Amino acid sequence: MLKTAPRLSRVPRAEASPAVAGIYDRYMRTRGNVPNMFRTMAHRPEIFETMIAHFEAILQTGTVPLRLKELVIVRTSQLNRCDYCLGSHTQIALRLGWSREQLENLQHWAERSDFTAPEKAALRLAEQMTLDSNHIPDEDFERLREYFDEGQVVELMAAIGLFNYFNRFNNALQIEPTKPGEGAE
Repeated sequence: MLKTAPRLSRVPRAEASPAVAGIYDRYMRTRGNVPNMFRTMAHRPEIFETMIAHFEAILQTGTVPLRLKELVIVRTSQLNRCDYCLGSHTQIALRLGWSREQLENLQHWAERSDFTAPEKAALRLAEQMTLDSNHIPDEDFERLREYFDEGQVVELMAAIGLFNYFNRFNNALQIEPTKPGEGAE
């Protein structure tokens, strides 16, 4: 993919609404930066605020471990060739215990012995939803039900769906990866 400059500006904290500035401050405290995608989406505070609520609900609630959610996020972002999301979520996945080798060779998950059957079912779902969500075989949903209850399937699908959206948003806008400390201005 040919990259040029970002297509939209980022909203600086000084120009952000009080609610958006509060979100910026929270992310500076917890992550050490405000993601460039967030600062771009802040051009529409009402969309940004609901996106943050949805993002946090998907990643911070439920019973599917964050470690597995991050694995399917990385695979989704690989399939969509989203350098922005891969930069951030690969680092998160590494901190959660996935190895660099596992993540760099994730396209071969099906033949690997270092992924469990539930992890493989979740990775299959990530690929199917990302590549052709209209043709997921019933057998694959039956396999998911062997390992996950229906609420957990919803969690996995929500994480995969959200990152298909984020990947497309970031790719189309050519948003640059966020640097440490960025967004504090």
